[in-house]
Amino acid sequence: MTIEQDLALALRLADAAGEAIRPYFRAANLDTEKKGDASPVTVADRAAEEAMREILRVEVPEDGITGEEFGTEKGTSRREWVLDPIDGTVSFVVGRPIFGTLIALLVDGWPVLGVIDQPILGERWVGASGRATTFNGKPIETRRCRKLSDAVLATTGPHYFDNHQGEHFMALAAKTDHKRMVMGGDCYNYGLLASGHIDLVCEAGLKLYDWAALVPIVEGAGGMMCDWNGDPLHAASEGHVLALGDPARMEDVVEAMVCNH
Repeated sequence: MTIEQDLALALRLADAAGEAIRPYFRAANLDTEKKGDASPVTVADRAAEEAMREILRVEVPEDGITGEEFGTEKGTSRREWVLDPIDGTVSFVVGRPIFGTLIALLVDGWPVLGVIDQPILGERWVGASGRATTFNGKPIETRRCRKLSDAVLATTGPHYFDNHQGEHFMALAAKTDHKRMVMGGDCYNYGLLASGHIDLVCEAGLKLYDWAALVPIVEGAGGMMCDWNGDPLHAASEGHVLALGDPARMEDVVEAMVCNH
């Protein structure tokens, strides 16, 4: 398939997920369950992922599929679609429209296409290797950050770090404009970074479906994604993730995260 065909397919997946999700947003008596890792899941998560899987099984049966809710279906090609139907289920459950559907295409384990779709606000970020990232169809860019002390840092929440990870995060936060630090937001923070509103995002322990779609989006807008050592992200990465709007600050960020043990 061409990149245009892959992009068109990814957008159809996002449309299908949105149709499955919207009827449940702020619905009365929405049932929420806890998975094995204590994270929440709803009928909307499962309906959205199944809707996307059905399309992929028909249109690209040779490709693999990995999703948060239904695991991995092995393919026969070098390609794998990675799906997170609702990244930010906590926000979804409490009625905050800052969750998103994440759709990624990996080739040989490397993310080459990504979509963040916010189906309530009608906001969509799309990135692909070699192309400028778009927000609702218009090209966007990250912003420059002249010094780390000016940077606005975001993370989903401090409770997602263990004590050791938290030390590294707080070491970084101390070097940024920490009075403007953003808590909460999940994938939405990365969209805001790509659009030039946030400078840094720092997370730990993410799964492949949490970050794969974000890489082409951030990098296509002029930013950078890497692990906490500054190394590129791929399917085997352990999920300690940094996103930088200005790649020139990468060494500053990695140095700032060094803490005494």
